[in-house]
Amino acid sequence: MRLSPVSRNVLRLAVGDTLAFIYIPLFIILLYAMNPAQTLAWPPESLTLEWFPKAIQDQAARDALLNSLKVGAIATAFALILGTLASLAVARHRFFGRESVTFLVLIPIALPGIVTGIALNATFTQVLGMDLSLFTVIVAHATFCIVIVFNNAAARLRRMSTSLEDASADLGATPWTTFRRVTLPNMRSALVAGGLLAFALSFDEIVVTNFTIGVGEKTLPIYIFETLFRPNQPGKVYAVAVIAILLSMIPVYLATRLTRGEAATARGAGAAGATTGATN
Repeated sequence: MRLSPVSRNVLRLAVGDTLAFIYIPLFIILLYAMNPAQTLAWPPESLTLEWFPKAIQDQAARDALLNSLKVGAIATAFALILGTLASLAVARHRFFGRESVTFLVLIPIALPGIVTGIALNATFTQVLGMDLSLFTVIVAHATFCIVIVFNNAAARLRRMSTSLEDASADLGATPWTTFRRVTLPNMRSALVAGGLLAFALSFDEIVVTNFTIGVGEKTLPIYIFETLFRPNQPGKVYAVAVIAILLSMIPVYLATRLTRGEAATARGAGAAGATTGATN
C-alpha cells in the first residue's frame, strides 16, 4: 500500500508520540537511578553511577532477584506443559464445549490482578489450609502464564496443516511418536516464544504475587515496591528498577526475534508454494 507524503508524516508522528509516551517515564527512572542525592529531586543536580554497584551488592535485592527467576522458570515450565496440552485438545480435536474451554482458559489473563490475587489467597489459605510460600506464588503465576503459551501454541496449530500428522499415522506411528517427531518440531519456535513471554510476565508480576507470597519472602517487584519509600536510598532502588527493566527486555526481545523469523519462514514457504503451483 502506497501512502501520500502527508499520510507518511502523520504516521511517523503518531509512532513517535507512542514511543515517547511509553519510554519517557523509563528514561526518567534511569535519571533518578543516576541521581547522587539522598532525596528525590527534579531535575537531578548531577549524575553518577555509584548506585548501581550498591544495588548489585545488596543481598536482599539479589535474593529477591533469585526468587523471581526461580518462580518465573518453574511457572513457565508448568505453563508450557499445560498450555501445550490444552492447545492440542482445542486445535486438533472436536468435542462438545470446545469453544467454552477456550474461553475459560483465556479468562485469567483478562481478570483484574487484584481479583485473581484475592481468589487464590482465599483458596490457598481458607479452602486448602496451606501456608503462603514461593510454591503458592508459582501456582498463581502459572494460572496466567498458561494463557500466553496456549495462545501461541493454538495459533501455530491452526496454521499447521494436518497432512504430515495424517501421513505419520498412516505409516503406523503411534500418537506419541507423531507428536514427538512431527507436531512438536513444528511448534517449537511458538512454544519457545510463548515461554519467553510467559517468563517475562511472571518476572514483572506484583499484584497477584502480593496476595500469594509468604511472610518474609520477596520477589524483585515486591522488593522494589517495599523499598522505594525508605529514606536515604532512593537511588539504589531506582538502580534495581533499571536492572529489572533490562532483564525483562531480554525474553521479550528473544520472543520477538523468534516470531519475526517464523513469519519470514512462513512467507518464504508461501512464495515457494505459489511458484511451484504456477510452474505446474
